[in-house]
Formats: sequence, C-alpha cells, structure tokens
Amino acid sequence: MSTSTSIADALTGIHARIAASARAAGRDPSTIELVAVSKFHPQASVIAALEAGQRTFGENRVQEAAAKFPGLRTRWPDLRLHIIGGLQTNKALEAVRIADMIESLDRPSLSDAIARAAEKAGRLPDLLVQVNTGDETQKSGVKLEEADAFITASMTRFGDRVRGLMCIPPHDQDPTPHFRLLADMAARHGLPVVSMGMSADFERAIACGATLVRVGSAIFGARPAHA
Repeated sequence: MSTSTSIADALTGIHARIAASARAAGRDPSTIELVAVSKFHPQASVIAALEAGQRTFGENRVQEAAAKFPGLRTRWPDLRLHIIGGLQTNKALEAVRIADMIESLDRPSLSDAIARAAEKAGRLPDLLVQVNTGDETQKSGVKLEEADAFITASMTRFGDRVRGLMCIPPHDQDPTPHFRLLADMAARHGLPVVSMGMSADFERAIACGATLVRVGSAIFGARPAHA
C-alpha cells in the first residue's frame, strides 16, 4: 500500500471515529475539526493528506512549518496552518506571518511579541490560550491559578482573535478531568474553540466538548526515526 493510500485511509477512519464520538455525545460532527499534526513528517505526507481532502494541519516548530507549508497554498489556498508547540518570543514574527492560528499563547512576554509581530506583519492569526491543566513545571501553558486573569487580559488585548483554549493533559493521568476543566473554562469566558485530544484520547475529548482535535500518529504513522 502506498503512503498516499494509507494516509487517505487513515483520514477516512479518523473522520468516522470523530463522527461516531460526536453522535454518541449528542453533538453535530460538523462542529468538530480535525487538525492533522504533521510535525517531523515530510512534505510528501502533507500533500497526500491534502489530496485526500484534509485542510487543517498542526506543526510544533515554526522553522519546520515555514519550510513545509507556504509553497502549498498556491495549489490549496484553503489550507490552514496551526502552530501548536511552545512558541519562543524570537519566533513570533515568523509564526504570525505563516500561521492561521497559534494555539500556544501562554504568557505576557509572548503576548507582547505577538502584538509587535502583528503590527510589523500587518496580520494577526487566530489565537488560543494554552492552559497547563496539570500545572506541570516542564510543560508549556499558563498556570491554572493565573489562567482566568491571563485569558481576560488576552481577550482585552487581541479582541475576537482570541478564539478559545488549548491543553495537553499529563500523559500519566486520566485526561477526562482535564478536558472537562478546559471546556468549562472556555464556556466561562464565552470562547467557542476548545482544542484538546490527540491520537490516543480524542474520542474522550469530544465527549467533553472538544471542537478541535489534534491527531498525528493515527494519520501519518510513527514519527520518522531521525526526528
């Protein structure tokens, strides 16, 4: 089986699982968007997914995204690129230039960098505030105790460009309480987008209210050995 065929088949299967999970939760499947996480995978895999109908992709590293995606927009102008990894302030300008959404806004210094970058670039992507629901010291995301204040400040600063929240639950815990916490927090702030759930747990995330699910290995396979 070719890589293109396997990616297309995987996408079909993931969309079927998303739809089934949505219906089981009493939700409309069209309200849930799949973000295909293509980090570390070659441009050829992205093209295979595009040819299969996928349009929204997630990348962790700005430099990798910049090398992989801009040239594809000529053929697929409706392609959407999300930066989903922790974003360094010195990468903010490039991220603002190439991304349709930055999912990892998590600190005032990054807000400052994005604001400066938006002024220079003449555009501002959609933004999600990343919440560190497990308060893990090694993980990106605003601390729980600071989250509400930071979300409010971000909404004041960036207006309706702040679309919602994102989280990555601790890998060694049941993700369901973290998903519920994030969905409740988004609802409290009147934010429509809730990005949560990955290959191993996106169905549980949908049951808790996810509107974006970030799926990588279940579509593209294991990351290349050299990554």
